[in-house]
Amino acid sequence: MIKREKYLAKIREFYDVDLIKVITGIRRCGKSVLLKQIMDELEEQGISKDHILYINFEDVTYSFIENYLDLNQYVQEKIQDQQKYYLFFDEIQMVDQWERTINSFKTTLNASIFVTGSNSKLLSGELATLLSGRYVSFQIMPFSFQEVVNLKKIEDPQDLEKAFNDYLLWGGMPQRFELHSLDAMKTYLSDVFDAIVLKDIIKRNSIKNVTLFQRIMEYLVTNPSQTFSPSNMIKEFEKENIPVSSKTIYECLDYAESALLMSRVSTYDIRGKRILSRKDKYYLMDLGLGQILNINKRTQFGTYLENIVYNELIYRGYHVSVGNNNGKEIDFIATKHNQKEYYQVAYTLAHSETEKREFEALDYINDNYPKYVISIDRLDYSQNGIIHKNIIDWLLEQ
Repeated sequence: MIKREKYLAKIREFYDVDLIKVITGIRRCGKSVLLKQIMDELEEQGISKDHILYINFEDVTYSFIENYLDLNQYVQEKIQDQQKYYLFFDEIQMVDQWERTINSFKTTLNASIFVTGSNSKLLSGELATLLSGRYVSFQIMPFSFQEVVNLKKIEDPQDLEKAFNDYLLWGGMPQRFELHSLDAMKTYLSDVFDAIVLKDIIKRNSIKNVTLFQRIMEYLVTNPSQTFSPSNMIKEFEKENIPVSSKTIYECLDYAESALLMSRVSTYDIRGKRILSRKDKYYLMDLGLGQILNINKRTQFGTYLENIVYNELIYRGYHVSVGNNNGKEIDFIATKHNQKEYYQVAYTLAHSETEKREFEALDYINDNYPKYVISIDRLDYSQNGIIHKNIIDWLLEQ
């Protein structure tokens, strides 16, 4: 497994800082491996193994730790002296009221604390107010395309094209790259999706109508990068005689977002300088988790490409919104350090109508921030100060 240096570089300076390190990410995106890489670095720095404590709460070995009192008792028994301990708690959300004990550890122990979780609301509950101002958080994602290239040590341009086409369809969940057949990979991704739906959503939210929920989830994950319309979804379900309300649909969306399966992106009115309500778009955290359910539908490569660009921008540390400029949609407004970049994404610009549409949308923006059009084309379509980039070249930029 490759070293995830981009994340390690961000976390490293906090190894000995008196803040709780909270690492969130979708199930199986590599949080456990990242923790082990941190532990390896600590040992390389001379930290003794008996002062590094790691608990994975998905391991049945620790099934006796059900609540914060159990956790407190177990850890206190492991503390033998006054030297600093490094405490790693993997999938901490499985421990009831875990914040109470973590807060106590921070206050009473000479310890550096790391926790991971597979829920975006890990720190949004009432108990999480105990940790307010006492933690620093990091979001971990499945492999970026650059990480895939590093993992496979790809250099040949033709191999890059093949790897990208595979990535476009099947995403970057780390463990899938250890499998050697398409059937094995599909089985693995199906199991990951089922675990997210069953453990992280249905069980946690006590969903009663499981069949309806699963049907809604199937629709959502096979239609990424779309401006969400509950009325359109209701109409589709009516064709199958499935009654569903907009309230139920929004609840399911919230569950999917909380489990980090999907990301909600607001639309920003560039001229009016305001967020437009009910104009959200949703993107999959990993395209492979949508593709395994995409059995009878034609793959929409344009929307998949847009999803990849969104995930890459988040991976690079941008805040991302969808833009609306007098009725013309801007795929992404990416902001970092008070600087903006605008992005349009198209699968190909080979058709003149597509080329005109994508570049015109950016032409109408009257500021001097960088503007980009991303596609699979190798021919450079740059014009009027708007830069065209090939998707693979863009993804491999340092």
